[in-house]
Amino acid sequence: MATTEFTLLVAGGSFLAGLLGSLTGLGGGVIIVPLLTLLFGVDIRYAIGASLVSVIATSSGAAAAYLKEGYSNMRVGMFLEIATTIGAICGAYLATRIPTAAIAIIFGLVLLYSAWTSVAQPPELAAPDTGPFARLLRLDGHYPTPEGERAYHVTGVPAGFSLMWIAGVLSGLLGIGSGAVKVLAMDRAMRIPFKVSTTTSNFMIGVTAAASAGIYLRRGYLDPGMAMPVMLGVLAGALLGARILPGAKVRTLRIVFSIAISAVAIEMILQGVRGKI
Repeated sequence: MATTEFTLLVAGGSFLAGLLGSLTGLGGGVIIVPLLTLLFGVDIRYAIGASLVSVIATSSGAAAAYLKEGYSNMRVGMFLEIATTIGAICGAYLATRIPTAAIAIIFGLVLLYSAWTSVAQPPELAAPDTGPFARLLRLDGHYPTPEGERAYHVTGVPAGFSLMWIAGVLSGLLGIGSGAVKVLAMDRAMRIPFKVSTTTSNFMIGVTAAASAGIYLRRGYLDPGMAMPVMLGVLAGALLGARILPGAKVRTLRIVFSIAISAVAIEMILQGVRGKI
């Protein structure tokens, strides 16, 4: 395949990945890595490196908008970034040490979990009172609603911090934002409202990806010729998805997309077991 043709196909696929990732909330990273490895035959470590660059770009743009609207909790985000950054560095280091087949199997399992969380959205649980660590760190906040500003309490900080380290490891190892695990930590463990947890998670994803991208760059797994079309395609798709989202039937889209992602996950696991990745 000629270089120009390959670049255009990668950019087109990345555009669709960014569009679908934006509409479903899973992010383009969960599609980019399988797209490059299964369809284009790219080494999974190079695919992860390109995916991390796209995650940084899309997160940076969306994070600024959410912060301006008053949804993101900066104190929670900056505190939990300590765990995710350390985890991302550990994950990126592991990615250069473990076999690519094992990475593919882990990626497939994480995809299955992400597909399930995209469809199953449990009811929001508010924290009854501020936890001792949250009180010490002043993590409580408020966010805008149609009825005005609504205050919320934060609890379960140790559990959330531990889960964030796991999210960071997965991000560095697999080249994805690990938004599903980050939202699990903030929404379920720390009882932060869903809108705040998702927007704060989006802000954190870019910082986490940047921490691990440096290791991939040092190891030579960041190919500019591949990372650039991936980044531009995902960014353009994510911006279009943000415009379409208000009028889209998101629930139906999530179900269809989750089924497709599950099929990709099974294929990744099978390829990993067979040692073909």
